Amino acid sequence: MDLLRSLPIGLYLEQPTTWLHRLDPRVKLGWLLSFLLAPILANSIWKLSLVGILVLISILAGIPWRALKQQMGLLLLTGAVIFLIGIFSPDTLNVTHQLRSPPDLGVEIAQPYQYVLFKIDTGPIHLKITRKSIESAIYVSTLLFTLAYSTTIYLLTTAPEEITTGIESFMSPLRRYNVPVTEITLTLTLALRFIPLVLEEIQNLVRSIYTRAIDWQKLGFKNSAKVWLTVAEKLFANLLSRAEQIAVAMQVRGFTTPNTHQVQWHQLKLGKTDFLAISLLSVFWVARFVIGGQFA
Repeated sequence: MDLLRSLPIGLYLEQPTTWLHRLDPRVKLGWLLSFLLAPILANSIWKLSLVGILVLISILAGIPWRALKQQMGLLLLTGAVIFLIGIFSPDTLNVTHQLRSPPDLGVEIAQPYQYVLFKIDTGPIHLKITRKSIESAIYVSTLLFTLAYSTTIYLLTTAPEEITTGIESFMSPLRRYNVPVTEITLTLTLALRFIPLVLEEIQNLVRSIYTRAIDWQKLGFKNSAKVWLTVAEKLFANLLSRAEQIAVAMQVRGFTTPNTHQVQWHQLKLGKTDFLAISLLSVFWVARFVIGGQFA
């Protein structure tokens, strides 16, 4: 059950402090959005390059392997399984080959364009690998890894207060339209801080069930369901109690409205490393259009 604590959601690595930790949260948020948007309508070379860039950033940042082995290892394994499944999946196209150019009279016929790269059709085994199946497999596997792992690195190296401060900075122009920016960021901060409490409550309740050594076979399905419903009821009761304690603590400290009690969670200031990261982000998007192809 310790796996619950290693989930990338809400996990922040306080030590050691890497250069990714010291980057401005707004710059890191820009990089995160770039990794989320860059795979859209890109070719396979660029999608594979994104996976390599993310792994390289993890190595250069010096993030301990203990913090990455469960996230990156699980994602790499899942991506590999999805890739193997995807390359053998049918692509709905009944094409064996097509010529590069139409044959001319008196001219040697051009070499055929091999659409089907591998095929086994003997007995009950019918396997076929085509160019489209490979592209589809690369798309799904790399997209899963890029979206999940880029978010993991962002959460590992950015404190919840920094995340909300960066988002509040980007949303500050919306104040002129009477959008409650401060309330939104405060709610997001509390949600990020509350996630580890939820995981801890789940872990404690499940451990309490296992320590009682219940014989589930003797209980049967109906009685087992009653036990887990009782556990779920206890879980919600504990979470509501925790939420009420947090609300009371905030009211005691004066957190009634943003106008009466505002807290500066994090001081935003761009440094030399931040400007270098912004410059590299510009290079990243130039490479996206040069290597990854144009948006169509």
